[in-house]
Amino acid sequence: MTMNDTRTLRQPVVVDFASTTYARIKPVPVTAVELQGDFWGKRFETVRKATLPSQWDLLESTNRLNNFRRVFGEYDGPFEGLFFNDSDLYKWLEAASWLVARGPDAELEKRIEEGIELIERAQEEDGYIDTYFSVDRRDEKWENLRDLHEMYVGGHLIQAAVAHHRATGKTRLLNIAVRFADMLCKRFGPASDGKVEAIDGHEEIEMALIELARETGHTRYIELARFFIKARGHGLLKGGRFGDAYFQDDVPFDQMEALAGHAVRALYMACGITDLYLETGEEGLLPRLETLWDRLTANRMYITGGVGARHDGEAIGADYELPNSQAYTETCAAIGSMMWCHRMLAATGDARYVDLFEWTLYNGMLPGWSLDGRGYYYVNPLENDGSHRRQDWYYCACCPPNVARTIASLPGYVYGTDAASLYVHLYLDSDAKVDVAGKTVAISQRTQYPWDGAIDISIDADATFGLKLRIPGWSREHAALTSREGQAEAGSRVTLSVNGAAVDATPDANGYVTIERAWKSGDRVRLDLPMSVRVWQTHPKVADNRGRVALSRGPVLYCIEQADMKGIDLDEVYVDPARVAANWEPALLNGVVALKGAAERRAIDSAWEGELYRPFGNPRGDVSATPIDLLAIPYFAWHNRESGPMKVWMNYREA
Repeated sequence: MTMNDTRTLRQPVVVDFASTTYARIKPVPVTAVELQGDFWGKRFETVRKATLPSQWDLLESTNRLNNFRRVFGEYDGPFEGLFFNDSDLYKWLEAASWLVARGPDAELEKRIEEGIELIERAQEEDGYIDTYFSVDRRDEKWENLRDLHEMYVGGHLIQAAVAHHRATGKTRLLNIAVRFADMLCKRFGPASDGKVEAIDGHEEIEMALIELARETGHTRYIELARFFIKARGHGLLKGGRFGDAYFQDDVPFDQMEALAGHAVRALYMACGITDLYLETGEEGLLPRLETLWDRLTANRMYITGGVGARHDGEAIGADYELPNSQAYTETCAAIGSMMWCHRMLAATGDARYVDLFEWTLYNGMLPGWSLDGRGYYYVNPLENDGSHRRQDWYYCACCPPNVARTIASLPGYVYGTDAASLYVHLYLDSDAKVDVAGKTVAISQRTQYPWDGAIDISIDADATFGLKLRIPGWSREHAALTSREGQAEAGSRVTLSVNGAAVDATPDANGYVTIERAWKSGDRVRLDLPMSVRVWQTHPKVADNRGRVALSRGPVLYCIEQADMKGIDLDEVYVDPARVAANWEPALLNGVVALKGAAERRAIDSAWEGELYRPFGNPRGDVSATPIDLLAIPYFAWHNRESGPMKVWMNYREA
């Protein structure tokens, strides 16, 4: 079955909850929002002008594109790279599609068509496509689903195809994805239906199939996704050296107490299950998802929003297992968490999921992308000796195009709607036109966020609706990072006005404050979010952080870096949290708010030289304390200058 270009187009939204019965908040098209300003406006253009062109060149130079050409005889070299390399092209195509949705871009459109041509010519007659198997290993297809990612790769093909169709209205890539998905439907499913009972070792296909169902209207894709979800957790994969838990195949979802195993796999699984709930409302799914999210954020998540403590298995650690220098916190895992939060927001209407989406955007994902748009981190430690450097590409290059597609689709996460309300989820300088309650509402945000908490919102429409403004979790002085505690306090610290008249800014139980009124063109809303420096401590069971603090301001987490503290061992720095203030530094790292303040350097006395242990209480020399100036930079901007040590969690001087 193929689609044709006469089909009614769906809006170019990232995840299409528009017709989903169980979604409390509906999405806004990527094309509805224009990012402006020095922060996100410039970064958005960096994706277009630097990130995607350089990634295309690397897809070519690393022979990822030649892997497709060899399938149809236009390249005679061997397959190169990892078995899932096709997915790097698919994620690139998704990112490029979101950009061309906004308007003509001849160079990007040329590359997109070139990529689709390669895929179309490499697809086999029955719909199968995977260049790792299509030439040398034709007899090995589907034989090692545990390790070789055939459905994972196909899932990224489907997501790229859906994005391309929504962005352009063209069906060429969508038809390729439909043929692949229909082949899966014929082959996999319950044994009672004469099909193969199997699952892929890396989740991704589940959410892709559900998105394809949303795009095509064919529920068979939801049924197959449900089969894959329900079949997991029963040891089908026979976990090998990593064990079943690595693949989330040790415990059925409805019995899971915590997300564990490979971090990206686990988070992509959660995305697929949330999608299944949104489409079916299946009893028991949402409470379990909420339990898993609560356990993850309360016990197993880094302060960056990053997930994954272990290099071994790229895995989520045990409760409170959060080492700093050995943190894995893969960039793709941060993106997976954001994707899950977006879906959980739709399912619940609870702003704490946007709180974590935003926090992870700035502190979990953005560090994985250099300021010039051409360098990436796969792994994001919270402390380093200076040896960790961004790369322009990786042999396992899943993260670079994942970053690209996330930034390219960011406009689609800013707003949401329900039958009578417009939700402002994210604060960033932008202009938008959004359909609300049957009217097109022009809304703009003028702000220096994330550096400044003043947001001026202009409404250009004569319409009656509720404007729902998120009051971020970080604005609650005494609450934990992802809790709903302190709402009344948040309201007392936030100020809000409409056309100069004060409005109560106390948020509701879901974290939004609602302004219900008959809006007139020219109405102005002013929201002021307090941006004091916040000092964080960790649960006492997190061994690495005992006696240490971290600093944040607004949605931005900070670190200290050797480049700003020459000749000083960062282990010897003791910050005075009460004497730290924010300062705009236009010449630093393309312009950032830095934190400056008082600290001490406590150098260990030379009496310890040559000794590691002494009896407790024996004289051991003095620790000399010297006043020094502290300068902390946003963690997302570290290692954009010279190489050198870095720390998020700092020693602190008690008052």
